Amino acid sequence: MSKRTERTPYLFQPFPKEDSRGKMLLVITTVMVVLGTAFVGSASEGQTIATGGTPMSILGHSIAYAVIGGFALFMVSKVQLQKLLRFSTILLYVALFALVAVWKSGVSVNGGQRWLNLHLIVFQPSELFKLATVLYIGSMIQKHYLTLGRASYLLRYLVPVLGGFGLILLEPDMGTSSMVIAITLTMLITAGMSRKFILSASAILFLGLVGFVAVKSYAWSRFTSFLHFGQFQHSLNYQIDQSKTAIGSGGLTGLGFGHSRAKWGLLPNPHTDFIFSILGEEMGLIGALVVISLFAWFLLVAVRIAARCTNQAYRYVAMGITVWIGLEAIINIASVMGWWAVTGIPLPFFSYGGTSLIMEMIAVGILYNIANDRSVSKDLTIREFQTVRHPVSIGHFRDERIRRHRQAPVSTVRRPQPRY
Repeated sequence: MSKRTERTPYLFQPFPKEDSRGKMLLVITTVMVVLGTAFVGSASEGQTIATGGTPMSILGHSIAYAVIGGFALFMVSKVQLQKLLRFSTILLYVALFALVAVWKSGVSVNGGQRWLNLHLIVFQPSELFKLATVLYIGSMIQKHYLTLGRASYLLRYLVPVLGGFGLILLEPDMGTSSMVIAITLTMLITAGMSRKFILSASAILFLGLVGFVAVKSYAWSRFTSFLHFGQFQHSLNYQIDQSKTAIGSGGLTGLGFGHSRAKWGLLPNPHTDFIFSILGEEMGLIGALVVISLFAWFLLVAVRIAARCTNQAYRYVAMGITVWIGLEAIINIASVMGWWAVTGIPLPFFSYGGTSLIMEMIAVGILYNIANDRSVSKDLTIREFQTVRHPVSIGHFRDERIRRHRQAPVSTVRRPQPRY
């Protein structure tokens, strides 16, 4: 065998095909993307005709995004996971730079400045930042797990994540900024971060978000309007009321695919944040339960992939992706049902959006890669160790141990002897 064939590839590896859980993950994702693309075409029909376009215009874009996402999934599945973590810091700072560009010259839609017009695609950097956060936190734990137990060290490494969180919150986009925090805290909890730090950080962030919403009077009204059932039907609660009407009119079996009435100007954004409402109207309770079952199945497979992973850094990444997809699905479905505030979080794999769909499929590609990985890592549980500035001999540790043993008080309490 020649040296050329023996050389290990620098970045890519053969496409993995062995793990059954990984194959199941691909099947579930493919089913959801196909269903989502079909319902985007149905839900966007009213809006495209109203704006003078063709019924196939948004559907064509959705198909193109799905194809790009599928190619990205395939390529990420071939990337060596360790190299992916190594480049995570660069990816995070690229996402931060894009968020700054949005803040300076982004595209505003419906009061939110969240997009960059790249002509070929309207790019949403906050979606890239979620993916970069997952990889960066995994890499950070892998490199610095011995010192992350100290708050001063941890906050030093979390500065770019908190900076991106602040930029997303100023867009304003409370939904995505909350997802960044949820992903970060989940990965740190999984890695063994102390309960005291987690509770303190959660309390501070919660108070900060409440303060931000209280300062922004419209945001506070929008966030709490779902609690006032039957009020603000023509203003703040208009979308929720129309969504609930659409879902209720679907009954058990629905009105039939393509026969939604709410999409013809009654329900705003039917193909983005409220696509589950159109799905419930056209497919009824049975169709809605099928979609919910697909997400539950996806989460079950993803958790099993994380549980059996023998590399702890990759396990933390898998948990971050699982929380990302699962929490977005739960919040979106709860919002359109009137059980939670409308925060602008899309339904993964279903809602129309090029950047979000591509990033979600890249995340699935990483999960598939982790499912087929067989590498073993050392224990990466977060600890709190003092930093040694000067080399210390082994004899020093021995003498120190003897000194502490001699200074320890001698206990006079007789310990009970074990019975055999």
